This record gives sequence, C-alpha cells and structure tokens, in this order.
Amino acid sequence: MVLHTSPFSSAFLRFLHSLSWGLIFPCFWLFDRLLASFLATTYEKRQHSEDPCYSRALCILISTPLYLALVVATLPFAFLGFLLWAPLQAVRRPYVYSQRGRVDKNRAEQGNAGTPVNDWRASGKSFCFCSANVCLLPDSLARFNNLSDTQGRAKEVGKRISSGASRPQIKIYIDSPTNTSISAVSFTSLVSPQGGGEVPNKVASVAGGVRSMSLTEYKHESNEEAEKEPEESSSSNLQGLEQENTPLNEPDSASGVQISISAPVPSNDQEPEDGQTPNDKPKEGDSGSLDSRTASRDSLVKFHISDSNAVNNKLVYRASMIKKASVRKRRHADDCFDHEISAFFPANLDFLCLQEVFDKRAAEKLKNQLHHYFQHVIYDVGCYAWKGCGPFKFLNSGLLLASRYPILDASYRCFPNGRGEDALAAKGALFVKVHVGSTPQDQRIVGYISGTHLHASAADCAVRCEQLDLLVVWQSEFIKSTSRPAGADSPEDMVAFNVICGDLNFDNCSSEDKLEQQHSLFTRYKDPCRVGPGEDKPWVVGTLLDSSGLYNEEVSSPENLQKIMENEEGRKEYLVYPTNKNHGSNRKGRKIPLKGSGRRIDYILYTEEGLQPEWKVDIEEFSFITQLAGLTDHLPVSMRLAVSTGEEEP
Repeated sequence: MVLHTSPFSSAFLRFLHSLSWGLIFPCFWLFDRLLASFLATTYEKRQHSEDPCYSRALCILISTPLYLALVVATLPFAFLGFLLWAPLQAVRRPYVYSQRGRVDKNRAEQGNAGTPVNDWRASGKSFCFCSANVCLLPDSLARFNNLSDTQGRAKEVGKRISSGASRPQIKIYIDSPTNTSISAVSFTSLVSPQGGGEVPNKVASVAGGVRSMSLTEYKHESNEEAEKEPEESSSSNLQGLEQENTPLNEPDSASGVQISISAPVPSNDQEPEDGQTPNDKPKEGDSGSLDSRTASRDSLVKFHISDSNAVNNKLVYRASMIKKASVRKRRHADDCFDHEISAFFPANLDFLCLQEVFDKRAAEKLKNQLHHYFQHVIYDVGCYAWKGCGPFKFLNSGLLLASRYPILDASYRCFPNGRGEDALAAKGALFVKVHVGSTPQDQRIVGYISGTHLHASAADCAVRCEQLDLLVVWQSEFIKSTSRPAGADSPEDMVAFNVICGDLNFDNCSSEDKLEQQHSLFTRYKDPCRVGPGEDKPWVVGTLLDSSGLYNEEVSSPENLQKIMENEEGRKEYLVYPTNKNHGSNRKGRKIPLKGSGRRIDYILYTEEGLQPEWKVDIEEFSFITQLAGLTDHLPVSMRLAVSTGEEEP
C-alpha cells in the first residue's frame, strides 16, 4: 500500500485547496477570536484580577464591534472560498504521512529509515506505547475545557513528549537481604537530548558514609552545585554501569546495586525548527522542559539501601539533569508488572497515539516537534464536508500517530453513528501496520496499532458500543487485507503485537457505563488496569482531570501533579469522578466522601490472538504521566510490552 504524503493527488488540487482555505481563514480566525473574547480561562481571570487597570467588560465592549465588523467584511471571501473548498473534500485523502527529511536513501530503500528493524533479537523485544488526549481544538472551543493558546500548547506538547522520550533510560536494580519488598527497583532519568552531552560511564565506590556523584553533566550550573556537595563515602557497591539497549538482569550478588543505561541513538538527519538551532533550549523556569533550572534543582534522587552489616548505609544518586521520578512498585502480589505515576514520558518511547488534534495549524506545529524524536508521523486524519459518513464535518478525526519504526500500511474508517456535536467531527479509527523486525530468512515481523476516539456524550452508551463493534470488525479486516507483502509468493508477515490506544469516553467504575464495561472487546483484548467489569486494580488512577483546577499551583507543574496523583486524598480535588459516586460538585473543599480513583477513560489494550503460536506478550510496566500538566485535561498513559518468541539467543 502506498502511504499518502499529501492530502491531494496533484499539485493543481493542492493549489486550489490552499487558495480556498486562504479565502476562508481570515473570517474563520476572526470569528474564533470573537468567541474566545467572551470565554476566559481561570488562569486569565487570575491574571486580570491582579491588574487594577484591567476591565474585562471594557475590553469586550471595544473588541466585539471591531471583530464583528471584520467578520462581516471577510465573509464574502469566506463564502467564495467555501464554494471552492467543499467540493475538493470529495477527492481528499484520509490522512497525511510525514517522514523526517534528509533520510539516507539506502536505509529508506531497506525499510530501515526509523529505528533499525534488523535489531530484532531471536528471543524477542519490548515496545513502548503511549496514548494521550491533548485537546488541540480551535481556541474558542478549547476554552470550554479551560484551555487556551492552542498553537502555543501544540508546540509545547510536542517539545515535552520528544524531550521526555529522548532521555536515556536508567534502571537501578537493588538486591539486599533486608529489602524483600522490592528486589528490583528501577527509575528513569530525565536528560534532554538537546544538551549535546554524553553520559559518562563512571562508577564511584568508596567505603563508609555518603557519596554524591554526577552521572550526566549537561549544565555548568548543575556541575557547580554538584562540586559543592560534601564528598562522603558509602559501603554500597555499584556493579556494572553499562550503556546498552536492553534491560540489565538482576545481580547475582546478595547485596549490591547495578545500573543500566539505555539511550536512543542520536539522529544526524534531524531538522531543527525554522529559526532554531539544534542547541536551542526551552525557556528557563518551565517545569515541563528538561533544561530548566527547576530540573537542576530537583535533580537529586536518593536511594536508601540497607543490609545486614550497615543499616544506615545509603546511596545518594546525583544526576545534574535528572528530575525526581517515582519508584515503580509492585504493591500487590497479583501484579506481575511495574506501575507508576511518572512526571515524564517513558524513555525510548516507540509509538504515540494522540486524540483531539483537531486544529490543522496546531497539528502542523505538533508534527514538527514530534519529528525531533519520531521518524514517522500520520496526522490530519479524517474527512471533511459531506465526504464519508453522517452530516457535514467541520473537524477531522483529531487522531495522530507517531512511530520510530517504519510504517508499512495505514487505513482510516469513520464512525457512521455520531450524534449531536460529536457528529460535526469525523471521529473514527486509524489502523497502522509497522515493520519492527525481520527473521534470518527475511520474513517480516510486524505490529498492528489502532488509534481511536469514541463518542463523548455520557448518555449515548449504545452509540459507543456500536463503535466498539465496528472497531473490532475493522481491525480484523485491516489485518486480513495486509497480512502478507505484495507478491503472490511472499510469506505471511509474523505478527508481534496488536494494540488499541485511545480515548474511549467511558470508565470502568461508573454504573452508567456498564454496557461498555461488559463489551466483548474486553474478552479479546486485555486491559492491564482492569480486574473485571466495573472493577479496576487498586493502583489505578483516573485520567480525566477537573478542568477548573488545571492552573492551581498544586498541579501546575509535572512534579506537583505527580505528587497530588500519588496522594489518594489529594487527587480527589483534581480528578473527575463518576456521577454516581460524586453527588456533590467536583470542587475543592467538599466534604462528600468519594470512592474509586477517578474516571479512567484513556486506554491501551493488547491481545495475544493472531500472534505466532509460540510467541507470548507480557506487560513490563504501565505508567500514568503528568508531564503535560497545564496543557491538557487528560493524563497520558503508557505501556511497555515485552514480546517473547520462546527462543534463546544464539
């Protein structure tokens, strides 16, 4: 299948589309600003309240007639543009595929332009998936969710995702006679790929006391702070600091520490933004940026290790560009994988599925930022006007998929049963096939990823169930139609994984969502957070934030939001809870007791059906991510999936 690199098949059609949109855009933008002037976010209200000279009523009184006059003046041009734009949508392609520029021709011909597919191991491999709803609507519509500046947020969302995923993955494994609760503890560092530095492979081991050491030195300020740290010693041993691409096995020593660093290979073909050099840094003080001063101040991570000979011995792990990340814990005996609430996107992220990337200009900015890390991006997914299904579509599907691995095939299907305001957007499902490896006999190893966003209205359970039925059918049809490469003699591809990501707009704790909770989808696909219909695992938290509290200081930064989400009482103030369990308003200071952990409507599901007979998939870790604090009203979720072939390394 040929991937569509442009929304239209010819340059002439692209010119007509650009011309029509150029006529429409001024009127569209002015009307959007007119509506936005009546809808202030809580952050703007707080700023205006601190300015004694500001009068909102006066600003609206002045701006409204001006905007109205300009809208009326540009309306005839918009009408002419619409007459040209609407028919063009009948021949518009359903998505745009973008590949990062200046790719080596030989690598591209080998299907090896992103993450090399020839590093597949005989024993298998692990893959990391992430799903997030980023609420990139036109500015006036985003303000209904207490969000503004869609263009600026799109750029910042892309920066935070790319910087978080680009950092090296550092895991520390601890084994001690007195530490029986956690035999292997791992946490990830936060090092910006833009820093230009390298992680030195140094290990400090001194007898007695406390020892402070720097593993990464990206900023002079952090280096000076590290030199001021008192040099003390420790009897804890650091064994084997290795830089590799696979996790390190647990040490054989009865009392020891091992550190494993896995860093993505930097790409030489990365294109900087317009007017930006590769060494440009994010703004100082930006709590979500990896090069901020906050990152330096919060970079001290302490690990306490006790053994039978020295109870008070401890290892202080000092990293100049590392923020504190929560320790992954297995709090329950039934959990067979690590789980955490993390302030950062997982290192070495392989696949990213986003929802509500509706605004076309914001999608372009987001795509450019994601290309700093992801080689392949599919965006502008969906249909417009009368093409497709249902009534007139003003917005596309809002889906976006980014991958480090080469994309082989892609297909989009629109849900035909949208209702109300949801029917104005082309919500549907995006199906993608990726090339993740090859056997010694050159048989392709592939994976399937589906991104979707279901109907939003809480009362329309039957609509969502119909959409889930369609999702399963469409996914099966897509796999069947793409099961083998072009050519009659080609063997069928070997399937490593089949994953569904998206905002399903129902949770697993509301009594109103019982119909969706019992859908047959959950008999075919596994939900790592779910015990059964209506019951989540104890460590699970909701992913839908109360939009009224997005700018409160307690949750305005990734670290603060992480702390709140880790606190069972604290998160009740900032998560949306099921209506049947929250009879009062979802506001701070309420006294009504809440049950559960909030509405989890963002999912990552996987299945073992359709894989190779001897292959198995297991969850390595699952995370709720707070790095987009202040930029969206959802918590992203991530899952690392280990694919095991049952074979041994030669």
